[in-house]
Amino acid sequence: MAFHDVRFPTDLSFGSVGGPERRTEIVELVSGFEERNTPWAHSRRRYDAGLGMRSLEDIDQLIAFFEARQGQLHGFRWKDWMDFKSCAASAQVTALDQQIGVGDGVQRVFALRKTYSSGGVTYQRRIAKPVVGTVLVAVEGIAQSHSLDGDTGEITFDVAPVVGAAVTAGFEFDVPVRFDTDRIEISASGFQAGQVPDVPVIEVRV
Repeated sequence: MAFHDVRFPTDLSFGSVGGPERRTEIVELVSGFEERNTPWAHSRRRYDAGLGMRSLEDIDQLIAFFEARQGQLHGFRWKDWMDFKSCAASAQVTALDQQIGVGDGVQRVFALRKTYSSGGVTYQRRIAKPVVGTVLVAVEGIAQSHSLDGDTGEITFDVAPVVGAAVTAGFEFDVPVRFDTDRIEISASGFQAGQVPDVPVIEVRV
């Protein structure tokens, strides 16, 4: 599968619904207790793009985008309006938002990631599709110049951070996704009567 480095129209994704999905395998024992396990280390996000359609012009945009991606064949960027920044939704991105590593005097390449915390438990999400031009990086709170690989979400320093130095970053990001269908069905009369198309979108691993 190829990945097209293009974002789904944000005015259409704004009205979509979706979020993270986990896969949990549950076995109920004779005693009534359960054994729970998961084959997934990371969550996967699903969305319904059809709910963002508000006009026939929106449908035109959707069909053009769908045809250019050849249905499920090619991936693309998706803006999750509920979770697209390294900070809280109402806050401004700063270089201190997320700690992405600690210097050892040798390592120059660090991967962007976002940490989710609750009840003393944390989950780190790799950010593979940062929005170019939004990434801010600091070492021990001091802004640093860097190069960014927009295809992998990795930043590279000219000089490795010194031993023990906290490496932090702030950024906006997209979710790499593909359409989860090879067919879009809708009629003009049905749409004007309030019927929206079902356009499932699913996150892909990159």
